[in-house]
Amino acid sequence: MVIIMSIIDTFDNATEAIISPSAMVTSSDNFPEIAIAIFNSKLINLALAASESYETDEFGLTVGDVYPIYKLNYKGTRVALYQTFIGGPISAALLEEMIAKGTKKLIIFGSCGVLDNALVEGHLIVPTSCYRDEGTSYHYVAPADYIDVPTAVRTAEILTELNAPLILGKNWTTDGFYRETRGNMEKRKAEGCITVDMECASLQAVAQFRGVEVYQFLIAADSLDGDEWAERNLANPLEGQHEKLLNIALEMATRV
Repeated sequence: MVIIMSIIDTFDNATEAIISPSAMVTSSDNFPEIAIAIFNSKLINLALAASESYETDEFGLTVGDVYPIYKLNYKGTRVALYQTFIGGPISAALLEEMIAKGTKKLIIFGSCGVLDNALVEGHLIVPTSCYRDEGTSYHYVAPADYIDVPTAVRTAEILTELNAPLILGKNWTTDGFYRETRGNMEKRKAEGCITVDMECASLQAVAQFRGVEVYQFLIAADSLDGDEWAERNLANPLEGQHEKLLNIALEMATRV
């Protein structure tokens, strides 16, 4: 008999994982419980300059090379800072290693595509739930179309405290950047999704499985809502945009 399995059949909570994240990293005493993941490496020096002091650590074998983690002291709060990468699998694997080191709360921000042109470039969005159009999340939580983001309310509260205008809404997470078809976009939009990204559902699934928290906010970049794709500020962010987001993330670290 041939047994055919689908991606939604891969969640296995009955047996142990063969490779443990703790086996891949070097343990670190008193590792910061709060971490910030950034996509833009140019922000690292800005974060270091904003901190009172810092020291370095490193990841394990996930990225295949020595890769730094910066342990900052920002306004009396200890924060671990690291560069992550685009896509659910690698961003989830790096979060796993951070959790193995001691991370309990992750703050992450990045750009997203919008499914509604009313969301102008530079607008901040807080995902409330994510459509799971990727593979990673199905290894961490039982199959379902969407995964909720329970930290969305607190994330929005903090952004409001910091006078950062925002909107809350559903997000579409996909692995297929070049397969965001018109038909799938219209389906997600009809369900209430206002943005599309490549990591949120995966990271939330890891957080749910490991019992940690992920605080995520997105910034509107390109638009899929139109007769043709509009690149807008995807490749060329607005001046000072990412620096402002970094400052928001650092301030958020003192409040979560």
